[in-house]
Amino acid sequence: MSRIDIKKTYKLFIGGQFPRSESGRTYEIKGANGKFIANPALASRKDLRDSVTAAKSALSGWSSATAFNRGQILYRIAEIMEGRRDQFVNEIIALEGGSAKAAEAQVEQAIDLWVWYAGWCDKISTIAGATNPIAGTYYNFTTPEELGVVGIIADQKDSLLGLVAAIAPVIATGNTAVVIASEKRPLPAITLSEALATSDLPAGVLNILTGKVSELAPWLASHMEIDGLDISGADSKIESELRIAGAENLKRIHRFNKSQSPQRMLAFMEAKTVWHPIGI
Repeated sequence: MSRIDIKKTYKLFIGGQFPRSESGRTYEIKGANGKFIANPALASRKDLRDSVTAAKSALSGWSSATAFNRGQILYRIAEIMEGRRDQFVNEIIALEGGSAKAAEAQVEQAIDLWVWYAGWCDKISTIAGATNPIAGTYYNFTTPEELGVVGIIADQKDSLLGLVAAIAPVIATGNTAVVIASEKRPLPAITLSEALATSDLPAGVLNILTGKVSELAPWLASHMEIDGLDISGADSKIESELRIAGAENLKRIHRFNKSQSPQRMLAFMEAKTVWHPIGI
């Protein structure tokens, strides 16, 4: 007897939960062969606001966690992804086409990136911090700390690797994030969110939206509670619009070319300087 094909329902990931869009909207995703795959949620402005609220609420707890603890959680995400390797590979092949070998390479690179950034969690302060020479009876220390809530427009081409390259360095340093997944290839992002939900990552640290970049990105740029933007996946046609909107509250806005670089961590950190008198 033949079975009914059980199609997966792809939802949003907000505050550790998996809601449908409050608008009730979905949009059609087709594979590289032109055949229908799924109807993921078409996120709305309200969904984006809810994501920012969740990220803001999670910021204090996540940024105050020890760097060692954050590294453990990032490594745990890599472990869970390793166990779901075949699912990621199959989704990438369906969406992007190409060979199984290429899809496997992308998954492996994404997993390895989590491990790489996990290792940096308790080292970035040593590399970027300093004891500053001053004239006086004081110690003067500079240490990097989190910027706040970061908005991310994920890479539109490499649906998994581009996503991980953006979010791993942001949360490794204590920031929280609101992410717009690849518009035409969003499925690995939601599958990743299922791994995040079971990885000990606190609810709200990462919030993932699926939908139209042209609809969501301007609100991401203009939201006053978002402190920085990674627009690596944004079309160059809307980049100037995003930079103008982000200037309203002096957002840090960056576009990156490398997926593996400490600069992707430092770009969304602030320098904190502490003065302390020398005891006599």
